Amino acid sequence: MTDIDFNLNEDYMRLAVDELKAKLEKIYLGGGQKKIDSEHKKGKLTARERIEYLTDKNSTFLEIAALVGDEMYQEIGGCPSGGVVAGIGYVSGRQCMIVANDATVKAGAWFPIAGKKNLRAQEIAMENRLPVIYLVDSAGVYLPLQDEIFPDKENFGRVFRNNAKMSSMGIPQISAIMGSCVAGGAYLPIMSDESIIVEGTGSIFLAGPYLVKSAIGETVDKETLGGAETQTALSGVCDYKVKDDKEALDTIKKLIDKYGKFETAGFDRIKPKKPKAVEKELYGIFSTTKPYDVREVIKRIVDDSEFTEYKEDYGQTIVTCYARMDGWSVGIVANQRSVVKSKKGEVQIGGVIYSDSADKAARFIMLCNQKKIPLLFMQDVTGFMVGSRSEQGGIIKDGAKLVNAVSNSTVPKFTVITGNSYGAGNYAMCGKAYDPRLIVAWPSAKIAVMGGAQAANTILQMQVGTLEAKGAETMNPEEKAKILKDIKDHYDKTTTPYYAAARLWVDAVIDPLETRKWISIGIEAANNAPVEKFNVGVMQT
Repeated sequence: MTDIDFNLNEDYMRLAVDELKAKLEKIYLGGGQKKIDSEHKKGKLTARERIEYLTDKNSTFLEIAALVGDEMYQEIGGCPSGGVVAGIGYVSGRQCMIVANDATVKAGAWFPIAGKKNLRAQEIAMENRLPVIYLVDSAGVYLPLQDEIFPDKENFGRVFRNNAKMSSMGIPQISAIMGSCVAGGAYLPIMSDESIIVEGTGSIFLAGPYLVKSAIGETVDKETLGGAETQTALSGVCDYKVKDDKEALDTIKKLIDKYGKFETAGFDRIKPKKPKAVEKELYGIFSTTKPYDVREVIKRIVDDSEFTEYKEDYGQTIVTCYARMDGWSVGIVANQRSVVKSKKGEVQIGGVIYSDSADKAARFIMLCNQKKIPLLFMQDVTGFMVGSRSEQGGIIKDGAKLVNAVSNSTVPKFTVITGNSYGAGNYAMCGKAYDPRLIVAWPSAKIAVMGGAQAANTILQMQVGTLEAKGAETMNPEEKAKILKDIKDHYDKTTTPYYAAARLWVDAVIDPLETRKWISIGIEAANNAPVEKFNVGVMQT
């Protein structure tokens, strides 16, 4: 790689990271400063302020799905972060999943994407046996979109099913009612193991005063119907009554401080070491347009820049290696973007999965399961190799072998999408459908069935073929060029990491320099849940 290429790559990534930070800064304001000021006037903290107060000082809060809802629901003013702040935080020294309604966004109402985000937070908690803290302040389902959030399997009702499942699994859940909690949403805190309610601002009922008046003609105020005094002294629905937000959060800290310890998975960790190679050089080494050696990327994210490569000279379009990440033992499966020669002397295109690389990766995954080593997949893949030679060489069989290994792996899997994530390559390299414990993307990521140019040409050919079949006149070059541009522009917009994060295809878009932090905290969380014995399934050689 030349100095010019390095500098161009570095400039691209720095600009992309700056764009990410600017977008997040805006999202962190939720419904805006006026709404924040309004919450403060009521004596309430905002969702993010509550989390900051609750979590241990100088600890990391790993926010999940901050970009959910990005550029969605624009016709009604948007829904920053889906109106929910969620993530893994440390409370009284214990990792917990924290889920906080953001009352500055449509009064904390549940949008369809908010339901999906809550379910993802619960999924992470269940997979990793993390205690769950719900900071409840929500007006309930956003009624104009009720048909998209209410009835289906992965909709609102699944949240309460998960409450029950987690209780049966022995995963503690605490809810603090710090604002409104109405209708179906009232079940969430009461299906938790313990509940706290704040005097004056917290209220919980199946039907509010207006609905009660409409349904049975009774006139009743909010406090009498479901305020703190009613729901602790009279109904016994809630367990603890507190005077304000801070006392509620202090009570949560005290409760979690008394929790016992559970069996761990037993993943190996030693004293962490920083990479020897300069981490910031990631920006210049990684390229979205030219080949690069993924080993140089790995050197800048693993401890001491040291790794042990498995089958180095075989299946070279995937690099497989053992390393440590912030002290944790980890097995890495990474797409190699440089052009390499196979053992037969054939030139292999970087970023493409060939039969030999699929076979190698599958075997490595089995070894990591045998040794109880968590897996990190680093995706920059355009798919499997095609053509007569690949088909005759059994690419389908070897690809199926890799997909089978990923599907049946029982050690925790983590996925970082650094560049391309196209087609079946997304699946084979542990895309969202294959249950990674966490899946994140760098700002340089692209997630799609295929690249924009290829997709646009394919769609254009289909349109031309349809016209010709109808006997219509063939498009002239100018018409084709315009249609091609329009298709490509639309396609490219839907392949960005922000489009993916808005829809929860990935848990976050991160600065490449945060990769170590995400994987380390992820493995620490995964260590809370013992792993099952690996089943090789149909992994024939």
